[in-house]
Amino acid sequence: MSTPAFAATAGWLVALLAASLAGTIAARRYALRRDLLDHPGERRSHVVATPRGGGIGIVVAMLGAMALLAYREPGQALVMALAAAGLLLVAGIGWLDDHRPLPPWPRLAVHAVAACLLAAIAYRAGGSGLAALLAFVLAMVLVNIWNFMDGIDGIAALQALVVACGYAALAPDPASRWIALALAAACLGFLPMNMPRARIFLGDVGSGALGYTLALAMALLAGREGEGVAAWGLLLLPPAAFLVDAALTLLSRIVRGERWWTPHVGHAYQRWARAADSHLPVTLAYAAWAVAGSVLAWCLRDRPAAFIMCAGVAWYLGGGIPWLWFQSWHGRKGWPGKQSG
Repeated sequence: MSTPAFAATAGWLVALLAASLAGTIAARRYALRRDLLDHPGERRSHVVATPRGGGIGIVVAMLGAMALLAYREPGQALVMALAAAGLLLVAGIGWLDDHRPLPPWPRLAVHAVAACLLAAIAYRAGGSGLAALLAFVLAMVLVNIWNFMDGIDGIAALQALVVACGYAALAPDPASRWIALALAAACLGFLPMNMPRARIFLGDVGSGALGYTLALAMALLAGREGEGVAAWGLLLLPPAAFLVDAALTLLSRIVRGERWWTPHVGHAYQRWARAADSHLPVTLAYAAWAVAGSVLAWCLRDRPAAFIMCAGVAWYLGGGIPWLWFQSWHGRKGWPGKQSG
């Protein structure tokens, strides 16, 4: 990248960061006026009533990034229009849910429509029905996982920032790299208001938007890579911390016959935060896991598909076994630790 092009990109990223920060501050003022607060409770990991809905700043920044890409590269206009429509659907239903909790099925129906738009993007990028199916599934999964994992200060936005940076390093073309870098900048603009002590939460509007935008980045990257399932396997390495924790917690709740769709504080990261009596070390540890996954993905990028898939399985098993041990040990010891938030 030439020096003028780099300077222009850096300038736009700073503008996106500023837009995200300004949107987050405005959202906090709005939430305080409207009494949109998350109150402490037995299914919460914070002890102070905190405004929610700050993720709207990230949404505004990402819509701006998509519009800019469509303007500068007309060939990307249709893709960005579909992506923006999907993001607006996910963020819009999340914004409504932040104001008045909705039943799960209407939210899932809207997520499914947005996931269909992402599937169309993946099909256009790679020309593969399998890629479209994977994009649909990942959109549904990541939107909800980022919502599940948004339970302590900073964890969801910092994890998305690290994963986005990993995708930017892997990106083979300017368009997919731009989307990843824009997401990283938007998250960086939000984080000063969310950690080390949260002054506002993402809310469903933000957590869903993060999951959807990461799924978009994966669909674009997989389509550009043209490696089929192996490319998706490579892209699943950076977010392994969230995927392992969410999947195994969900499975354990289903096995125990619990109402798995209801709020709870049973994730490994929530129990660890209570044991440590602090959110920050847990948030940073999960971010470090994402950094390690991103480095591994970068190192494996030129390896054969079979090698990538075997390494991915080993990476996930390496995360799943400590998770099982931790949850089992916690169950025996019953760490009561005071909640913070």
